[in-house]
Amino acid sequence: MSTFDTDNMSTELKTALQAASVAAEISRSYFKGNFTVTIKEDQTPVTQADVECEQAIRKVILDAFPEHGFFGEETGKTAADAENLWLVDPIDGTKGFVRQYPFFSTQIALMRNGELILGVSNGTMFDELAFAERGQGAWLNGKKLAVSDIDKPERAAISTGNLKSLAGSEGWSRLGELVAAADRIRGYGDFYHYHLLAAGKIEAVIESDVNILDIAALAVIVEEAGGTFTDLNGERPGLETRSVLAANPALHSTLLEKFAGYVA
Repeated sequence: MSTFDTDNMSTELKTALQAASVAAEISRSYFKGNFTVTIKEDQTPVTQADVECEQAIRKVILDAFPEHGFFGEETGKTAADAENLWLVDPIDGTKGFVRQYPFFSTQIALMRNGELILGVSNGTMFDELAFAERGQGAWLNGKKLAVSDIDKPERAAISTGNLKSLAGSEGWSRLGELVAAADRIRGYGDFYHYHLLAAGKIEAVIESDVNILDIAALAVIVEEAGGTFTDLNGERPGLETRSVLAANPALHSTLLEKFAGYVA
């Protein structure tokens, strides 16, 4: 099947896609500027667009599922111990958004009893809407995604993202070895390199400074495209995840050997 069968779409996925669409209208309207920016306690920026997008997403989701929990980047957690917990980053890539880079997205995921089961990643300015649901595959603009089968670093294209904490660890020299060996190293960043990975256009993504809201939806998309998604120590993604090693399964174990035990 090369196009998505909407008959197999759950009510949860329909709701997440609706919420992402509403958020896209808001973020597009603010993208060229004319918004306020404040600095949070962690020294990261937040804009009117972030707040309004999250409020809109929250309303769509909780109107449909009032008994569900919600964990948002800007509004925090409600009913965090609920069986179903929505994980939302309304504008992932706010620093770029503030400087009018198009590399931002809306990330919406659903975690059920601790397992990520659904993900929507909307690269608004790229017109790239990716989504996945457990057992239903991963899709980008209605076309099915599949990771590549390249299994050697010297043939692989690898993208890096946030690397600050990796740079301060023993894993930095391991990354250097990989850079020297790989066919191609780029830093596509944010949502975009995960979309490329799921589409088989690159082979791996490495990041060391993330939070679960950045990558929850993308983890489901990559895995449903046939990929493997862990942190740099090989642990499955969870609420405390801070790093990423995502790759096609043919390459993941080789890359993991370089980092496991060397990254905090």
